[in-house]
Amino acid sequence: MIDKTTIIVHSGNMDKLYSALIIGDGALSMGMESTLFFTFWGLERLTKGGLDKGSLSMGEMDMNMFNSRLKQANVATLEKLIQDYKELGGKIIACEMTMEIMGVKKEDLREELIDEYGAIGTYIHEARESKINLFI
Repeated sequence: MIDKTTIIVHSGNMDKLYSALIIGDGALSMGMESTLFFTFWGLERLTKGGLDKGSLSMGEMDMNMFNSRLKQANVATLEKLIQDYKELGGKIIACEMTMEIMGVKKEDLREELIDEYGAIGTYIHEARESKINLFI
């Protein structure tokens, strides 16, 4: 087992995507390897314009309030977090099964962010060698 974190990004909710990217960036900045496996609604965030779409899992707060609080706390935007993740060496895998089920084509995705297209075997391979595995 190596010093690595693997995160399944299942939810497309903005607050959960922030969590996945902040944890991934944190792991990379601490010298760990990190893989994000985007599937189902999480995969939608990798579509062109997808980082700007979505809702919150917290029903009592709207997006304007959420964004305002992020800004007040000096939290980077999702675009900045995902760019930092890639610059720090983070790996992003897009789930091929989800692409087929949801009718998402490679040209719909921001291919410059994606390192690999894979299915459950790809995820299992990554997770099997990770010290930390999360489902968000």
